[in-house]
Amino acid sequence: MVEDISYRLFEERDLDQVVNINWTCLPENYNNSFFLELFYGFPKTFIIASVGSKIAGYIMCRIETGFSEVKKISIVKKGHVVSIAVIPEYRRNGIGYNLISKALAGMFEYRANECYLEVRVSNDTAINLYKKLGFKQIKTINGYYKDGESAYLMTKSLP
Repeated sequence: MVEDISYRLFEERDLDQVVNINWTCLPENYNNSFFLELFYGFPKTFIIASVGSKIAGYIMCRIETGFSEVKKISIVKKGHVVSIAVIPEYRRNGIGYNLISKALAGMFEYRANECYLEVRVSNDTAINLYKKLGFKQIKTINGYYKDGESAYLMTKSLP
């Protein structure tokens, strides 16, 4: 178990480490300006986990307005988990759980009514984590990812 994991809001000086984690851990990669766009727009939902001076993981989200994924009949503010990643050596230490929990709190500060995310249908570890956090799988999006893999759309109401 890793000791001394700390969480804080992303800062511009973290960009290189976060981009490196994204490119190392995920097949879906973004350019630097996309990370900064989300940071400038929604800083309360862009959170990093660090162990000492090393960033171990991050989550970045945005707030959108659109049809509710939960109620289906209303327009709501909803948080969208755009990307979350934890370096393999720090996984299974509760970092993913804590990053999502903190991002959900940030979404609530932006007055979001619900949160949604897409997850690869093959990513059982992430799916189980999201279910543990109260997310429900509501549909499959066929061929969602660039490599053709489908995604589950998962959603959660915010208090």
